[in-house]
Amino acid sequence: AHPDPSLSSLFAKENLARMSEEQLNRYDRLINEPSNDWDIYYWATEAKPTPAEFETDVMAMLREFAKNRNREQRLRQPDLEYLFEPPR
Repeated sequence: AHPDPSLSSLFAKENLARMSEEQLNRYDRLINEPSNDWDIYYWATEAKPTPAEFETDVMAMLREFAKNRNREQRLRQPDLEYLFEPPR
């Protein structure tokens, strides 16, 4: 699977409004402290283990979101409708 740098922004769009202030603080720390955005992606998709200091309820939510997003992408792709269009 190709990394999806927009994962955290899509997660934010769907989840920030219903997160508590503590969760927002943990989310803020999660997206700002790791030196590499790819690390967050790898943790979210379970390609790499999440370090203990970032293993929070928010990380669990992000992991769940990544799973659901992958499922959605598998349902949507590949888009083969064009193969069945009548020739012009």
